[in-house]
Amino acid sequence: MSRRPDARAGPPDARRPSDEPGPSWPERIRYHGARILLLVGLAAMITGLFPPVQAPSVANLAEGVIAPEDVIASIAFSVPKTPAELERDRREAAETIPPTFSLAPEAGDSVVAKLGRFFDALDSAATRGDTLQVGRILQATSLVVRPPQMAYLLGEDTRGDLRRAAERAATEILPRGVVDANRVEDLATDVIRVRSGADPDPQNVPVEEVLTLPDFYNEAVGFLPGDSPPDAEDLLRLILIAHQEQSLVFDSEETEARRAAAAAAVVVTKGEVLEGQAIVRAADPVGPEAVERLEAYEAALDELGLLEPEVPARAMFGSWLLHVMMLSVLGLLIFFSRPSVYASFRWLLLLATLAVVYFGAGALIDRGDLAAEWLPVAFVALPVAVLWDTRLSLLLVLVLGVITGTLEPFRADYGIVLVVMVCGAAAAMSVRAVRRRSETWVSIAIIAGAGSLVSLAYGLANAEPLVEVAMSAAAITGNATASALLAVGFLWVFELFTGITTDQTLLEWADPSRALLRRLSMEAPGTYAHTLNVANIAEAAATAIGANGLLCRVGVLYHDVGKMLKPHYFVENQPDSRNPHDKLKPSTSASIVREHVTEGVRLAREAKVPGVVAQFIREHHGTQRIGFFYEKAREESDGDLDPAKFCYPGPKPQSRETAIAMLADSCESAARAMHEPTPERMRDLIDTVVGAKLADGQLDEAPLTLREIALVKEQFVTILSGVVHRRIEYPETRHLTDGEGREEADPGPSSAGHTEGGRPAPGDAA
Repeated sequence: MSRRPDARAGPPDARRPSDEPGPSWPERIRYHGARILLLVGLAAMITGLFPPVQAPSVANLAEGVIAPEDVIASIAFSVPKTPAELERDRREAAETIPPTFSLAPEAGDSVVAKLGRFFDALDSAATRGDTLQVGRILQATSLVVRPPQMAYLLGEDTRGDLRRAAERAATEILPRGVVDANRVEDLATDVIRVRSGADPDPQNVPVEEVLTLPDFYNEAVGFLPGDSPPDAEDLLRLILIAHQEQSLVFDSEETEARRAAAAAAVVVTKGEVLEGQAIVRAADPVGPEAVERLEAYEAALDELGLLEPEVPARAMFGSWLLHVMMLSVLGLLIFFSRPSVYASFRWLLLLATLAVVYFGAGALIDRGDLAAEWLPVAFVALPVAVLWDTRLSLLLVLVLGVITGTLEPFRADYGIVLVVMVCGAAAAMSVRAVRRRSETWVSIAIIAGAGSLVSLAYGLANAEPLVEVAMSAAAITGNATASALLAVGFLWVFELFTGITTDQTLLEWADPSRALLRRLSMEAPGTYAHTLNVANIAEAAATAIGANGLLCRVGVLYHDVGKMLKPHYFVENQPDSRNPHDKLKPSTSASIVREHVTEGVRLAREAKVPGVVAQFIREHHGTQRIGFFYEKAREESDGDLDPAKFCYPGPKPQSRETAIAMLADSCESAARAMHEPTPERMRDLIDTVVGAKLADGQLDEAPLTLREIALVKEQFVTILSGVVHRRIEYPETRHLTDGEGREEADPGPSSAGHTEGGRPAPGDAA
């Protein structure tokens, strides 16, 4: 999506000429009163959707306050544990459950088998005296031995002692149960549960009686001969470590199931209050326990539907007044900085409707217990930025975010206000990156990324669980997707309601297959070729000064559609150089030339061309005089001549875009008549043409500055120097060509003609 930065953003009635009398007082009262009523009604709607919550007296007693009266329980209720207390109790309950282990007696046989393969390989290599093979066997088993230990392995008797001791340890100690020391070091229980294969009921074994792997290694050393050196004991430990297996296997599934059951069995309440029991006595200070009982009492009343606080009228009035003041900030800024928006009640009504949709969705989100991240601020920001501009959209988002922070369901979480503002701002500014509807996903990515980032930052700053942050980001992404797609879907409705033409609509009207453009290309091909050239020039010039290049291009494409009704009366459509104007009276020729404007407007109206595009048809000639036929009529008349019949109907260009179209149209026609054009001669020609428009006052009503006109001329010189083609030269520009060009430029009345059928000066219409 892309907005249309059109200078003519207001409705026609918003541009009242300074010499017209102002409205009367009754009209002013109705004019401003309707807008004030709209603001007041919007504030009342917000207050109605989100009335101020007036809590009962029990909730007004904060910790440390002296109770003004007795608070007696009208119903029996339970006092729940706080989340922290409940979590602590459940954790403690789970820690009291001893872990369950399964005894695997076959672990001993498995270790004996591995030891047998290891020692058999050693016996074979040692018998051959192959110490290199012995080293490979040790390396494969990850055993690093010292030289004395290597000698112990190579000795047949000592190697046999090691083998017998290791196998006895595996067959006699492992079946009793051996577990990793890390499993029992931090246990909060004094016993563990051990389940044997055939015994369905686990046995409780004291932790101090459980053999750990270090115990297993130390006990295995006792199977070595009594005169074994320490190196032999260390070597036995290394061999057992390399081939160790635990015979007590931790049963995580059963252990966690029993602990979860214990945690679930924890009572969630920590006290009971009977009906008629005093919760707080008058004149007593309210302590932490009293606050918990008061909150539990309020929740119990609410659950039973007995909590129906009455909202005082002053609270409703205060809430409404607060909303009026915040909306007034938006209204005043629109009044002073966007008078065209303020002047159109339809536009203000659309802004109010978008706000109603936003707050209505907020009420549904609150009542449906949905995440507040689903507040559809992007649905509001995107259409406003597209239809008007980013600044107005940012202003509206700011006000909506501030009001959201005052509403009861959202005031407790400042992070929601940040998300609303950041997502809305991202939506407002993302329209700069999007020009076509197919690029809506770019806008969605920008909104979702910005909202998720601020949610992450706020969550990290407040130590929120990452799971909650991830859920918030998911909701923001879903909201951005839904809001943007809905905004795109409804945009054409908003355009229809406001009468504003967006870039997307302009792109659709630039399609060459449109009926008017297709007819123009078929019935007046010369005019169509001229139109394409002017459109390229005008778009580049408009972009150079920050105007709407797309609007300029599309407007120029349609500016001469009226010529296709009588194409042969315009020189670019006269391939045989025969000019039918030679046989007509000057007044008739002027009427035909003038008619292409009025007929073009009629054709545009019948084809439902947007008004902002049709303005180019009306204004691209302004009120210029059709000079060639006027001068010819003066020569033939007896002094009774009406100049109005030889002028275009106008009005003069009212915007930068239509002014650029006028200049581009004339400069392109004049430039194509030059012989051997150079940049210097082209610059002189364009200066002459533009100077004539200024002298004639055709640009007086267009918001173009002299600096912008200079930039426009530079663009014309750059582009026209490379694309001009030979045309009939204007008499007033003969001094810009050589001698041969002058002779060819004045072929006589029989061949006179240009885009409009005659030979005007550069200041006239081209």
